[in-house]
Amino acid sequence: MRIVVTGQVGLDKKSFLQQAARIAADRGHDVKLCHVGDMMYAEAPDVAPGRILDLPLSRLQSLRRSVFKDVLAACRESNNVIVNTHATFRWRHGLFYAFDYDQMKALDADLYVTLVDNVDRVHYRLARDGYADHTLKDLMVWREEEILATELLSQIVGRHGQFYIIARGADDLAPEGSPAEALARLLDHPQSRKAYLSFPMSHVNGSGAILAEIESFRRAMKRPFVCFDPADVEEKDLCSLALQAVEAGQRTIEVGPPGRKVAMVASEVVGIIPDIDGQIYARDFKLIDQADMIISLIPELEGGRPGLSSGVERELQHAHEATREVFVIWRPRVAPSPFVSETATRIFHSIDEAVKFFHEAHMIAPPPGGLFR
Repeated sequence: MRIVVTGQVGLDKKSFLQQAARIAADRGHDVKLCHVGDMMYAEAPDVAPGRILDLPLSRLQSLRRSVFKDVLAACRESNNVIVNTHATFRWRHGLFYAFDYDQMKALDADLYVTLVDNVDRVHYRLARDGYADHTLKDLMVWREEEILATELLSQIVGRHGQFYIIARGADDLAPEGSPAEALARLLDHPQSRKAYLSFPMSHVNGSGAILAEIESFRRAMKRPFVCFDPADVEEKDLCSLALQAVEAGQRTIEVGPPGRKVAMVASEVVGIIPDIDGQIYARDFKLIDQADMIISLIPELEGGRPGLSSGVERELQHAHEATREVFVIWRPRVAPSPFVSETATRIFHSIDEAVKFFHEAHMIAPPPGGLFR
């Protein structure tokens, strides 16, 4: 299996891919990691750290081609290779591609993956590493460019055009069901069923019981399936914090877990809200399209009302129109509307009922190596 993994700067793809490789190794699959950036610096010891993009384009391209020959050699020696690179670069030279068609054609990757992450976490890592010459708008644009260029690359070069967006997720996620585990599972068992998880997010934040039910749902579905989880990139809370800060006359907001907090200019965050909303809309539909099915949890709100947000309704309709299987776990006491029942492949009344069905329908089949222990 050959996998090309792209993503904007500030993702710390190296540590993420090392975790994925460790999970794969625990399952009996040795993985060769080729970090193109590190290889380029090793090839050019005269270039100071962080300055490689300041080279003339001619030398930069020559250096990249030389390094990629080593990547191709590694592919001849190893069964499983993950290539950590970029699809594009924006620097003082402007916007330019970060690959060569002939070498990508020779690589003949099985999968192309673009990693994405919350803009605040990307901003934190760049600030931590001393890169302050960017705006939040830059980060949003770089993310879109990597997705678009990698998807286009997979369609032009890839044998099967297999392209996935995977959210990197927080650094403290448990291995089981984490995005790194999902990538390892794609390498270990590429025919695993892939599911998009759908559930209300913003308007259930005040209910601890519903949030706990959603968390239980996410864990239960990530055990048997490769899951694309919209909550792994969640930036709407950031928007709310920024709007509240601006209303209160505060200049900055501080976000992130203890020890990894970063200050962000509230007005700058407000300025990218249209980008955040637009990317959520487009990205979530792409995540549905790259899945085999959608599994949606509709919790019961106070008074027995269904927790059916406009976003979940739109996701269910998109999945139905994209001919994906649509599975709904309907928790409210009231019956679902025809707009749910007429588009759903099957409706369940509990998470356990759904899991039981998936087992009995042989949709959950442990691959060799006991992946679902």
